[in-house]
Amino acid sequence: MKKILVTGGLGYIGSHTVVALQLAGFEVVIIDDLSNSLETVLQGIKRITGILPAFEKLDLRDKQATISFFKKHDAINGIIHFAASKAVGESVQNPLLYYENNLSTLITILQQIQYKEHISFIFSSSCTVYGQAEKMPISENAPVQQAFSPYGNTKQIGEEILYDTAKIAKGLQVISLRYFNPIGAHSSIEIGELPDGVPQNLVPFITQTAIGLREELSVFGNDYPTKDGTCIRDYIHVVDLAKAHVTALKRLLDESHEASFEVFNIGTGTGSSVLEVIESFERVSQQKLNYKIVNRREGDVISAYADTTKANTILGWKATSTLDEAMLSAWKWEQKIRKTK
Repeated sequence: MKKILVTGGLGYIGSHTVVALQLAGFEVVIIDDLSNSLETVLQGIKRITGILPAFEKLDLRDKQATISFFKKHDAINGIIHFAASKAVGESVQNPLLYYENNLSTLITILQQIQYKEHISFIFSSSCTVYGQAEKMPISENAPVQQAFSPYGNTKQIGEEILYDTAKIAKGLQVISLRYFNPIGAHSSIEIGELPDGVPQNLVPFITQTAIGLREELSVFGNDYPTKDGTCIRDYIHVVDLAKAHVTALKRLLDESHEASFEVFNIGTGTGSSVLEVIESFERVSQQKLNYKIVNRREGDVISAYADTTKANTILGWKATSTLDEAMLSAWKWEQKIRKTK
């Protein structure tokens, strides 16, 4: 049984990926500092898979603690690295926090594994590296544009660090997954998104508005050059995204990769506008959503959706869930967590 370290493994995408890994037969060790997650997520993972993963509360900015962890867990075959701060707006207000938390921790991990004989590394990247791409859908060949935020910049720099390190660390094999907009919750409704404070993303704001936690949803602009004037994004069910990590990891472990550093877009290949997401929610929830059109928000790109040809053909992965399915699972999750609070 291959042993896989998942950093940030109690977070939203991390926890769903831990589930997918365990269901695929991997042994999982989680590192999480619980700054944006809860230890109770472990029980949700156990209820789904029947297995309680090993967990260590650890801040990867603590270099000595990180060194000690890798000495203790020497037999790790692969790493999936999620641990990072991820709020675009916060990164603009506090760039040094983001550069420290997202880059210094990556460097510390790589310093511990660069001399290993064989280690597979999956990096949690983002479509933000493309900025406002000139052509839709966005392929992996699209130019990496100047980042709109320090958060986006940390993803660009993180990829550059990994590319340079993989060139000289002969045992290190890397796949960077540039994902689009994860939404939804596990079908068991045992794990899902737990935004801290005011949500930064559209879907939890929709569900919190519908449940009565927020008074209304603000739609930032309806005068964009799109089909209905609102911004377009590629919304992918988080379970599909989690499965992509397992597929990418197996590609490295099976040594079927073609280079020491590979990049894949992970999305559905379909763009949905903000109003279409609202309509999907209203359809599956039978709820009328209170929303208002307001001014554009600074830094929002007009449109971003993936060309998934490379992931579909070379990686052998494809998103299977619909927008309605993802929105329904998000709504069920919202209803559950409000009952337990």
